[in-house]
Amino acid sequence: SSSSPSSSSSSSSYDLAIIGAGPVGFQAAIAASSYPFYRKKVCLIDCPTESGVLLGTQGQDLSIGGPTGLFSKALRDTSKRIRVSTLRGMGLREDSVWNEIICSCTDLAAQNADDVFRQLKFAGVQYIEGFAVFQPNCDGDGDLDNDTTTLISITTNNQHQNATTTTIRADNVLIATGSKPFRPEGIPFDGKRIFDSDSINQLSYLPKSIAITGSGIIAIEYAKIFRNLGAAVTLIIRDRAPMNALKKIGLDRDVAAVLVADLVRSGIRIERGAQVQSFHVPNSSQAPIKLVLEGRNGTPLPAGQTTELKCDTYLAAVGRKPNTASLNLQNMGIQLDEYGGILVDSKLRTITTTATDKKTPKNIYAAGDVVGRPFLASTGVAQGVAAVSAMFRHQIQQETTTTTTTDPNTCDPDDQACVDDGISMAGESFDPGSIASNPFAFPTGVWTSPEAAYYGLSLDQAKNDRGIANVGEAISLYAECLRGRVFNPNGILKLVYEKPAGRILGVHICGDDACELIHYGMELVKAKRTIADLTSSLYSAVTYHEMYRIAAEAALDESGARKRRAAAGAALAARNRQNRNDNNNNNNGMG
Repeated sequence: SSSSPSSSSSSSSYDLAIIGAGPVGFQAAIAASSYPFYRKKVCLIDCPTESGVLLGTQGQDLSIGGPTGLFSKALRDTSKRIRVSTLRGMGLREDSVWNEIICSCTDLAAQNADDVFRQLKFAGVQYIEGFAVFQPNCDGDGDLDNDTTTLISITTNNQHQNATTTTIRADNVLIATGSKPFRPEGIPFDGKRIFDSDSINQLSYLPKSIAITGSGIIAIEYAKIFRNLGAAVTLIIRDRAPMNALKKIGLDRDVAAVLVADLVRSGIRIERGAQVQSFHVPNSSQAPIKLVLEGRNGTPLPAGQTTELKCDTYLAAVGRKPNTASLNLQNMGIQLDEYGGILVDSKLRTITTTATDKKTPKNIYAAGDVVGRPFLASTGVAQGVAAVSAMFRHQIQQETTTTTTTDPNTCDPDDQACVDDGISMAGESFDPGSIASNPFAFPTGVWTSPEAAYYGLSLDQAKNDRGIANVGEAISLYAECLRGRVFNPNGILKLVYEKPAGRILGVHICGDDACELIHYGMELVKAKRTIADLTSSLYSAVTYHEMYRIAAEAALDESGARKRRAAAGAALAARNRQNRNDNNNNNNGMG
């Protein structure tokens, strides 16, 4: 089991206090305590019951240092390794089957937690477990005093001791409390049969059927997970076209089409243009939940469409919102947006209310999901490290001499598609104001099954947003490369490129290892590589990277490439049909 560093503090004063022990807080703590010239005294404040409720047998936080989706990633990996039908065929009881699955997930999470605690101890970071709340530094008149430090009260309450509250003082504070699921009104969440995307971690049984509301990444991810675990899955989406919802979150139209086709091929039922009107949860856990459906915005469903569903379990995965409600931020004069997100400047320093005469400390920063989209662990970690740099960089500048060099590859300012560097274009801090509109700031990975990922421009973005008139697309199917044909032929890789120069502007992938493959694509875009560069490059045999060359060759012979893809697609469709028939025959034989 995971063992945490001591949570008793010998001193109550710190250079930096970090609230939230997800990937953003953890990496920022390591950066501040370990980087050359920093080596600051840091405390990391963690409240396990607020971090997705993934706890070990001794109450330790198994999600520490991990992203919000750590449980789903572990469950996804487990669903690929464990065949439920085989376990059931061996005569295992349902609770034993689920225990086998959940223990595997817990082991994976515990391994990560053990290593996080090890790194914190090695770096000298003080780990404090409890719920943190800001306390204004007030003078005798009740106004904030001129003290440049910030006070934070921490309340601990566990099974071994009564609630106790201690106060610490910090020269700088980083808020990294992440996000929590949005809970629509009217859904009777109970953590037993009705879940959101965090409380699903508490699921204590393997459902035979599950209904999921949502059309985003989390909803699709769980739909495939439970389908792989043998459950009957119904996906309820408000849009009539599932592809539209996926395109809204940035996926290329062909990548979205592959994902939707995979859902259908997997046997996942999709109720389009629908939402749940009412829930009927029986007292008996053996009886099914009944969902009454209606059309979007309460309109009647079209004739013939399902109006009632029965399921063992229901999951609402309809978005997330910043987790800031209980920190006492408004009394500190820190501005929030309409969703509870913290407003920050270009250095990730919190923006304070100007209408108050209180003197709000200028040493409070925020990073990750608390500042809003894109709600990605990767960008959140970059923000956290950038915030630490903003706090302490002046000390490095005082101790070192910097020189300025000119980059010979600097872009022509009139070149709308050129990329000097994804980070610099988004601002050094990845602040929300500049990151949201920049497709070159970061790669996006979608941990569905199959995976999806993209970097750079889509065809529409290149034409409509960047004004590049002559743009092409080049496609390779997974079934066209040897590794894809042998291991998993369902997938696609697309290059978006400028004509006639052939410079690559964007890469879009759906299939096995897409979240790994995209980083090579990112480097192609940032290095201004061309179609010709790819056709002349040599790739190791039996690798998915061969698809980059195949797609580049398709750009040089569009007509021939379409014919080859059509032939490969027809062969793949026949193979999938044969696999389905074989599976049906095997199931009938077992019955």
